Amino acid sequence: MPSRLFSPLEIRGERFRNRIFVSPMCQYSARQGLAQVWHLVHLGSRAVGGAGLVATEATAVCPEGRISPADTGLWNDDQCLAWAPIAAFIREQGAVPAIQLAHAGRKASTDLPWLGGRPLDSGQGGWPVVAPSPLPFDTGYPVPQELDREGIRKIVRAFARAAGRALEAGFGVVELHFAHGYLGHEFLSPLSNHRNDDYGGSLENRMRFPLDVVRAVRAVWPSSHPLFVRLSVTDWVPGGWDLASSITLAREFGREGVDLIDCSSGGNVPRAEIPVGPGFQTGFAEAIRRETGVLTGAVGLITEPVQAEHVLGTGQADVVFLARAELRNPYWPLAAARLLGVEHDWPAPYLRGK
Repeated sequence: MPSRLFSPLEIRGERFRNRIFVSPMCQYSARQGLAQVWHLVHLGSRAVGGAGLVATEATAVCPEGRISPADTGLWNDDQCLAWAPIAAFIREQGAVPAIQLAHAGRKASTDLPWLGGRPLDSGQGGWPVVAPSPLPFDTGYPVPQELDREGIRKIVRAFARAAGRALEAGFGVVELHFAHGYLGHEFLSPLSNHRNDDYGGSLENRMRFPLDVVRAVRAVWPSSHPLFVRLSVTDWVPGGWDLASSITLAREFGREGVDLIDCSSGGNVPRAEIPVGPGFQTGFAEAIRRETGVLTGAVGLITEPVQAEHVLGTGQADVVFLARAELRNPYWPLAAARLLGVEHDWPAPYLRGK
């Protein structure tokens, strides 16, 4: 049987050589938001390794939107210039370069994860955080400032400006990060959004901010270029954001020009009980794909080639996003092709290893 995993995919004006997509993975290695040689080597090696798409880490659209002081950004022209050779190298190696644009909301201003990841105060290089409502993420986290209307509009404009710079830098795909308890997710979930204006309360109102961002980005992101959204499909907590709401939102995203939903979960509530296991989130991708007709990506402990082939072959998703598996082996696609008996082009300098 032909491999679904290694079949090409066309979305708008982009052609992906296979359906193995490298997930955005924060490296916490930037300086003043500027991507470094580390990012070129990290992302470039995944393109050399044969993936169809290689995505940057969550890249902040404004300084206060960073998760940590060492996050990448795209709020100025110097950052755009730093990203350009990275995007070009990914493209030269046959992969499509993608950038994930993000705002961390109340989970911003934290230390590096390998230093504990705790909130930073101003004396440690931290900054005030913002959110839909003045509700801290957890004990020990600061109370965020509630965004007013102008603050919301300012962030929407920042997403649009960052998308314009992403185009200038040479990226072929933008992914908007509305998952994992960051700002877009905070607006969606009734657990973190207690507003009583037209950005809170009803499902329609809670969806307003992400949809505002999508419309603003789509206005500057060319129709020839795909637009993705990463979505936490559930909070894994009763009374929180859930699959039914995600299906409703995905339909709206599709109408507004979103091409693919990257289906993740959790991150908005500490200590949620998540049934982690191989492929534990693929059912979300399957449900959204079936109910909305929007393309979906499955992510979460997809580690083996046969497993990835099964996810796609059974119609659970259109692509798979790999994270930890790609950290362990940037040449995972080349190894997967061999195991599945598929011919895959190797980079010419590596042919002796084939």
